[in-house]
Amino acid sequence: MTRDGPMIHPYIPNSVPAIKEQMLQEIGVNDIEEFYEDIPTELRLTGLMNLPPPFLSEIELRRHVEGLLARNRTADEVLSFLGAGCYQHQVPAVCDEINQRGEFLTAYAGEPYDDHGRFQALFEYTSMMGELLNMDVVNVPTYDGFQAAATSLRMASRLTGRPEALVCGTIGRDKLSKIRDYCQRAMEIRLVPYDPKTGLMDLKSLRAMISDRTAAVYFENPSYLGFVESQGDEIAALAHEHGAVCVVSVDPISLGVIAPPADYGADIVCGDIQPLGIHMQYGGGHGGFIATRDEERYVMEYPSRLFGIAPTRVPGEYGFGDVAYERTSFAQREKGKEWVGTAAALWGITAGVYLALMGPQGMVEIGEGIMARTYYAMARLAEIQGVRVPLFHAPHFQEFVVNLDQTGKTVAEINRALLARGIFGGKDLSREFPELGQSALYCVSEVHQQRDLDRLAEALEEVVR
Repeated sequence: MTRDGPMIHPYIPNSVPAIKEQMLQEIGVNDIEEFYEDIPTELRLTGLMNLPPPFLSEIELRRHVEGLLARNRTADEVLSFLGAGCYQHQVPAVCDEINQRGEFLTAYAGEPYDDHGRFQALFEYTSMMGELLNMDVVNVPTYDGFQAAATSLRMASRLTGRPEALVCGTIGRDKLSKIRDYCQRAMEIRLVPYDPKTGLMDLKSLRAMISDRTAAVYFENPSYLGFVESQGDEIAALAHEHGAVCVVSVDPISLGVIAPPADYGADIVCGDIQPLGIHMQYGGGHGGFIATRDEERYVMEYPSRLFGIAPTRVPGEYGFGDVAYERTSFAQREKGKEWVGTAAALWGITAGVYLALMGPQGMVEIGEGIMARTYYAMARLAEIQGVRVPLFHAPHFQEFVVNLDQTGKTVAEINRALLARGIFGGKDLSREFPELGQSALYCVSEVHQQRDLDRLAEALEEVVR
């Protein structure tokens, strides 16, 4: 409200009182309050919200928002070695060009009256992901890789009728929190210890913990802490020996140089497509994938949409659409096995563009380039007195743990000093993994040049001196 009457926003539609009144008459109510009759009075806010005065012009609002955004320091302005699930990769211009096209920009759920290739684009994406993963069936993307991991475990629980999942102890604590929240009504999540020297899953502990209650054994490859889990075939064999499902989360950009999980026994593969041509988007550019063999018992447990190809009535013509739509919550509503709403379909289309552009050889080259940079960075940092890297004796891809205990400084102190020199240091692991002491997770990708890695080494040596 203003002193002279009701607020009419010049850039918010339908804020004119006469238009509001017309809308109320059209739907047969006298007052907006009638819409909220079902909400108990004690739960409703009756006064004004504690908000600042509104901006009455678009330019004022734009300046305010841009001022807030300007307070951020982005990876475009600062040399960044942050990863831990959201990665700075090169995004080819064609990815942005395609995902900003009108027919794709609102690539949502539901059935549009005229589909300008969205179903086909997503079918092509899932087909290329299937080739990359050596799996038959891939879903239309879920919200993110966290949800994909949690859903994969729920699928395993329904498949086996069992109430427990054994999860690698090196899992990131944010993802673990999401999995526990998502699975709490259906299954117990138990962490399997890891070898303190290699980071690999402790197979002796796994053998002691697995039982006929275990629905799934879950691990990540590469792991959250950057090393490659080289015992994948043994872990899968142990899971299968006890009638459990083997679930593996994988970074898809690693699959040009690391064997896909299906090759060493995974039954369900999941992960996040953010590395495939998608900007970090302040942490928002994520989409989760789930992949399985083309077996009915697996397919019917997917809660998310699956797109397939089929011939039309016109000879030689094909169409694209839902497979087994009746199993989804779109069809079953409250009786669905899991609720699936908004899909990250736009990111699926974007990842499809990236995979088509890269091709098999491109994926090999980017994987090799990342590994070469990773090992160069580890070698340079290992030269610094008091810096222990890599912390784990295992192969690494893209990320590695740097221990800083012998420097006498905390990761937080070191990261502040690096930031003053225009560098984002590694993610502080001291709260997530206190047993690792003052350790940080550093990430290196194809965007880093040799001079960037040398600059990091020189700055870190200066900071810890």
